[in-house]
Amino acid sequence: MELGFTTMNTPEDVPPGDLARALEDRGFTSLWIGEHSHIPVSRVTPYPAGGDLPPAYRRMMDPFLSMLVAAQATTSLRIGTGVALPLEHDVFQLATTVTTLDHLSAGRFDFGVGVGWNVEQLADHRPDIPWSARYQALAECIAALRALWTDEEAQHHGRWFDFDAVWAEPKPAQAPHPPIVGGMAGRLGTQHAIEWADQWMPVDIALGDVAKRLTRFRAAVDEAGRAPMPIVLTAWGNPTRETLLAYAELGIERVVLGAGRASWDDPATALPFLDPYADLVPELTS
Repeated sequence: MELGFTTMNTPEDVPPGDLARALEDRGFTSLWIGEHSHIPVSRVTPYPAGGDLPPAYRRMMDPFLSMLVAAQATTSLRIGTGVALPLEHDVFQLATTVTTLDHLSAGRFDFGVGVGWNVEQLADHRPDIPWSARYQALAECIAALRALWTDEEAQHHGRWFDFDAVWAEPKPAQAPHPPIVGGMAGRLGTQHAIEWADQWMPVDIALGDVAKRLTRFRAAVDEAGRAPMPIVLTAWGNPTRETLLAYAELGIERVVLGAGRASWDDPATALPFLDPYADLVPELTS
């Protein structure tokens, strides 16, 4: 099982190039960066983890630019959005951004996607998409992106994304495109991940009984007639050695650390946080 790390990606955090080198040096294989273009001041939507919204959410930098810096600082580390919010982008510009990053990282980009949790934030970008229809809209957006990445003359005609034949070049470095990682864990989100994602990226605390949920997920993937889907599990807080070994026994391909880290507002603790887990890499990969 491989280890990855996620960062809030604020100006106060360890710079992405420095963090990426530190991860690669310690045997981690991936860096994941989430996305919030803004946070509405007047907000009814509660923070999903409970309590006040951590201040870092108001200071997140652009994930794609930060991942480019990380890729340029490393040679093998994979970079990924954990997660991007495609509905909050122009679809053509997003297709080009992903393609460009995939080329400039030598095909090391994983495209983690989700619908987000902030109702007001989506409404600021796309008031035409009802919150209740966000999963259907994301599925349509992914279909449009796939067409732009793979078809010589791409077109898509749907409810929220509608365009006639276009040339969208160059195509991504990875064929047919970077892996699309579905970062959704609820009933409807998991159903969509099974339908159109290449990998699944839930958060462990959202699953409850992880072993039970993974068994159900794999059975649903098989029932849908799909090949086994790799799982990228985001671990909340500071998972123990025993927890990580148990995840490896469950056949999880990658675990991403750093989410919900109590000290995420103190970047001086980020690199020391990595060291005990780096010591486990040989054991987890054996």
